[in-house]
Amino acid sequence: KVEPEILGTGGGIKNVEDFWDKEPFLVTNSDILTDIDLAAVYKVHQTSGSLVTLVLHDCEPYNQVQVDDQWNITDIAKVNMTGRLAFTGIHVIHPEVLSHIPQGIFSDIIECYRELIRQRKSVRACLVTGHYWRDIGSIASYLEANRELAGNSFVIGPGCSVDSSVKLMDWGVIGGNSRLGKNVEVQRSVLWDGVTVKEGVKVVDAVVTSGRAVDRDLHGEIF
Repeated sequence: KVEPEILGTGGGIKNVEDFWDKEPFLVTNSDILTDIDLAAVYKVHQTSGSLVTLVLHDCEPYNQVQVDDQWNITDIAKVNMTGRLAFTGIHVIHPEVLSHIPQGIFSDIIECYRELIRQRKSVRACLVTGHYWRDIGSIASYLEANRELAGNSFVIGPGCSVDSSVKLMDWGVIGGNSRLGKNVEVQRSVLWDGVTVKEGVKVVDAVVTSGRAVDRDLHGEIF
């Protein structure tokens, strides 16, 4: 659904209340990249009988969630704290929780969870280890994820035309059917499919979206 005004992580879930049925549903942040087994997470929630299950891991500097020895969540701080765990952005929610979220206004789902904890409702943790997880909510973190997955090298998709004078430096990702003209320089950047980079242009620490024609130097931006 369209939100004429941003409703936040709680309000956005409430806004699609009519979509959910009586079964628990899984929500994941759109700005994370992970291979966490979501089916396994959902199964943990189903067997727990809790209202909410938050998927947690040890990830400085985001360790804000306190759990007890039964994996009940007892507190969610606003700063990193020693001995706590981090919320991955993945949670399974029972539809009953929707009644605790205000309608039509901005709300933070974490504030809703804090209130459920104060009311001694069942908010539980599912701990995951041995997985890949990265926040990709900024240009820097998005590029870092691509660097990791590219293995510090250049990945060039099928159907590309790369002039022999092009300089590819450090690492990068060139999407399929892209065109790189004479004396182009690409460094630590991600070009999606069908991108054209005009002659002499330098693309550094940037992201170029599908089908764009780049006719000026880019540095640290999304184009």
